[in-house]
Amino acid sequence: MDYKNKLITVEEALEKIKSKDIIVTGLAAAEAKATLEKLHTISHRVEDVKVITCLPMAYAPYFQDPSYKDNFHMEGWFYTGPMRKAQKNGNVSFIPNHLHLAAVNRLVYDQPTIYIGNATPPDKHGYVSLSLSNVYEKRMIEAADLVILEINPKLPRTFGDMEVHINDIDYMIEVDYDIPELPDVEPSELDKKIGNFIADYIHDGDCIQLGIGGIPNAAASALHDKKDLGIHTEMLTTGMMKLVKSGVITGKNKNVNKGKIVCTFALGNRELYDFIDNNPSVEIRDGYHVNDPCVIGENDNQVSINTTIEVDLTGQCASESIGTVQYSGTGGQADTAIGAQRAKNGRSFIALYSTTMAKQADGTRKLISKIVPTLKAGAAVTLSRNDVDFVVTEYGVAQLKGTSIAERVKRLIAIAHPDFRDELRNQALEIGFIHE
Repeated sequence: MDYKNKLITVEEALEKIKSKDIIVTGLAAAEAKATLEKLHTISHRVEDVKVITCLPMAYAPYFQDPSYKDNFHMEGWFYTGPMRKAQKNGNVSFIPNHLHLAAVNRLVYDQPTIYIGNATPPDKHGYVSLSLSNVYEKRMIEAADLVILEINPKLPRTFGDMEVHINDIDYMIEVDYDIPELPDVEPSELDKKIGNFIADYIHDGDCIQLGIGGIPNAAASALHDKKDLGIHTEMLTTGMMKLVKSGVITGKNKNVNKGKIVCTFALGNRELYDFIDNNPSVEIRDGYHVNDPCVIGENDNQVSINTTIEVDLTGQCASESIGTVQYSGTGGQADTAIGAQRAKNGRSFIALYSTTMAKQADGTRKLISKIVPTLKAGAAVTLSRNDVDFVVTEYGVAQLKGTSIAERVKRLIAIAHPDFRDELRNQALEIGFIHE
């Protein structure tokens, strides 16, 4: 093993980046934090450097400071707050995708010149663990001309499909930063109400997938009286870890990967990271496999729980944009929703609050319905009306699978906020979705 001879500093790594390079970094807590936070320091000598990312969490001036917009461009598979704010700079753009195809489709378009991510220190056999994500990371490592990994002893060592031998790594940087965490936020009363509705549809022995946000967290909290649940999920969360510790998750009824917790990335608090460290029951695998709807459907009783921003009266779900403004991303919503419905006795839930406060042109705020006659102009349809199953608000549950548009209008209005139900019905009449 040639570990010591491959060690370089962040500054030496930056020297290897040249104009027009295409850099891919890891998802969320797997990103190369130390290197990316200093990427802007080479702006005096490079231009048109492209960084491909997903759920970035580090503070990074290269894309957040508009003065570097000619030097660096960021393209992302899923937006976070910093990316939303940076869109106005003119050098940030979204990559439409289904998450299980993110790497595969991108590699059809172009090849990365550099992969920069993080990993654990090598074991006695010379293998590092990519630790927290393999949504696309190993595929990009294999495709890149140059591979640089930040070696951090604070990362958990995980199993599944996470191992990379140091012979396949060009350079390594020893770092010691704290791993980015997703705070364990207490669900709101609305979250709890929606979570309880969903929990009523989940049975002992089901296999679950949870998305990101307060509502999925509340759903997890509402499952503590269930027995022998399994996990096949895109994202492993703190809430899921608590269910394992409480004995709710056993995986004993899974058709495939019995007893194993299968995911494609993990993001949560330090307790979650300590839980998955050297834990053979947790397998983090290639996103192309984990999120494949056909693979998801192999487990009977698979349940998918995700959230959306806006639903129209035909069942179209806009989960990633507000009109034309990109807000988050498709992620694995369609992957998991469709996959769950392929399963025997599978179910898919899309949840949202019935209303939100929207800023008006005059600066005031107004309560509006999130169940609408038609989506906002330019909104991206994340989950098509052909693929929607259950829609849930704090007012109840509407099952749309197999129903006509006229029936969908009726069921969705029934779970809309009472203040908007008459208006929605009148608008549906005017459009022609229903008739007197």
